[in-house]
Amino acid sequence: MTIVRRFLPLLTAVGPWLTPIPASAADSGFAVRQSPDRLEITCAGQPVATYVFRDPKILRPYFANVHVPGGQKVTRNHPPIAGVDAADHDTMHPGLWLAFGDISGQDFWRNKGRIKHLRFIKLPRVEKAQLAFAAENRLQSTNGQTIGTQTSRIALAALPRGFLLIWQADFLPAEEDLVFGDQEEMGLGVRVATRITEKNGGVILSSTGAQTAKATWGKSFEWCDYSGEVDGRRVGMTLMPDPANFRPSWFHNRDYGLMVANPFGRKAMNQGEISQVVVKKGERLSLRFGVYLHSAPLKTDVDLAAAWRDFLAHNGAPARD
Repeated sequence: MTIVRRFLPLLTAVGPWLTPIPASAADSGFAVRQSPDRLEITCAGQPVATYVFRDPKILRPYFANVHVPGGQKVTRNHPPIAGVDAADHDTMHPGLWLAFGDISGQDFWRNKGRIKHLRFIKLPRVEKAQLAFAAENRLQSTNGQTIGTQTSRIALAALPRGFLLIWQADFLPAEEDLVFGDQEEMGLGVRVATRITEKNGGVILSSTGAQTAKATWGKSFEWCDYSGEVDGRRVGMTLMPDPANFRPSWFHNRDYGLMVANPFGRKAMNQGEISQVVVKKGERLSLRFGVYLHSAPLKTDVDLAAAWRDFLAHNGAPARD
C-alpha cells in the first residue's frame, strides 16, 4: 500500500536558541523557556508540560509531566516515583509521544532507532491564543544511517475546560522508501497518571460510548478518553486522530494506563490482513492527532464531542508559517 498525504512546503529554518516568550493579557497566558534539551511550557505561571527533544535514554522527542488547567498532572510521573507509580516501560512510556515500532525494520518505540532532533524550524511563539512551534528530526537506524526525516508541527490552545494539543508529523524518505510495518506499538501514545488508570478506578470512554480497556482495544473511534479523579476533580486526556489521516486509527488501550491511537497495526489489532504502508522517495506521509487535556468538577460532564469539533475546526497543520 503506497500512501501520499497532502503536500506540505518546507518551513523556513531559523536559529535553535530561544528566549522566554512573554505572556500578555491579550494572549492565552502560555510561555516557554528553553534549556539545551527541553522546552518548559507554562500557562498563567502554572506548568503545562515539558517537551524533551534530547535524552540519552529515550531516543525520540516526547512530552513529559503533562498537566491540565489547575495544575493536576494527567500523565505518569517521569521518571516514575518508586512506591507511587508502576515502573514498567519507563523509557517507552514517558508521558505523551509519537513513535513507531517498525519503520523500514527500525524500532523507534523501544529506543533502538533514534528520532534525532536537528533544529527548531519555527521557534515557539504565542499568537492567536495558541502556542506553536515546529521541529525537524532525523530518522536514524541503529547503525546511524539516515532513513528519512520527520517534521513535527505542534500547537497548544486553551479551551474553556482544558488545553488542546495538536501534533502533526510529516515523514519524508531519504534514499530508500519508508515502510511502516504492522505492530501494536505504532502511533500517538499516552501513559496516564497512576491515580486515573482503570486499575485505580479511572474510566476509558470512546466516542461511541464503549467503556473499559477490554471493550475499546483494537477498535476504531473518533476519539477515546482516559479520565479519573485527582484532587477532587475529574481530569483526563482524549486522543483524537484526524479523520483526514490516510486511515482511521485503532486504539491500543490498557487498564494500567496506556492509550495509543494506531493507524498502522491492522493485523496486530485483529482487524484484517497485515498492513504495509509505503512512502516512496519524493513522497510524503502526514499524520495529525489532537489531545484534549481536560479538568472539571466531579459531577460536571465534560463535553468531549465539543472538544472533537474544536480539534476539527483547527484546519491544516499547526505551527506553519
